[in-house]
Amino acid sequence: MEKIISLQDVSWRRSGKEILKQINWEMKGGEHWAILGLNGSGKTSLLNIINAYQFPSSGSVSVLNYQFGKTYLPNMRKEIGYVSNTIERFSPKLEYETVEEIIVSGKFASIGIYEEVSEEDWRRAEELLHMLRLTYLKGKAFGLLSQGERRRVLIARALMSHPKILILDEPCSGLDVLSREEVLYLMNFIQSDTCHLLYVTHHIEEITDSITHVLLIADGEIVASGAKKDVLTSEILSKAYKIPAEVN
Repeated sequence: MEKIISLQDVSWRRSGKEILKQINWEMKGGEHWAILGLNGSGKTSLLNIINAYQFPSSGSVSVLNYQFGKTYLPNMRKEIGYVSNTIERFSPKLEYETVEEIIVSGKFASIGIYEEVSEEDWRRAEELLHMLRLTYLKGKAFGLLSQGERRRVLIARALMSHPKILILDEPCSGLDVLSREEVLYLMNFIQSDTCHLLYVTHHIEEITDSITHVLLIADGEIVASGAKKDVLTSEILSKAYKIPAEVN
């Protein structure tokens, strides 16, 4: 089976402190993973390595058959859709862009559009609006949207380039209950054989039916990794969250 992500003996140190410790993990074709752990457990550091924003201190990494240190990684990033709260720091610049313009900019991985947009690109944006139930936002400026609507538009933006991996980094953070449920509902439309979902959270209740596997980390180490039903147990979660937990 095709390896989508492969990390072998990966460690990462910063200022002499070991943040990630001997991470061995693989995502294979057809799998959709959640990375679960408390704040400070190492989730963000792991994402930064997968996206090639930082390199491991030791170990080997391969993402979509791009071997780190041996291939041109900017090409790899074009095959990854990434949604993170960090992009919203550009909100003042995006405020007057329309929803369609925001979505289309995902093709170029840019804040704003600086390249020629084809009719096919606009059609793709229209398809995403329909698929993610966002047609009522067509023509609206990004600055007029609610927090939940912005998050859903950014997910559509990440899907614009038909990514092979879609990474959602705590996409429900800061959302109210209704907005969170709307974001989680989208998971049913994203999973496919060609787009592999990597959902990062510290909330167990956000792990939807679309997630097939779970990577549970604590203090920079893997606590458990495997099929969802095998990882989400009372014993394993109690160990990772450092409090008694019971799964019903």
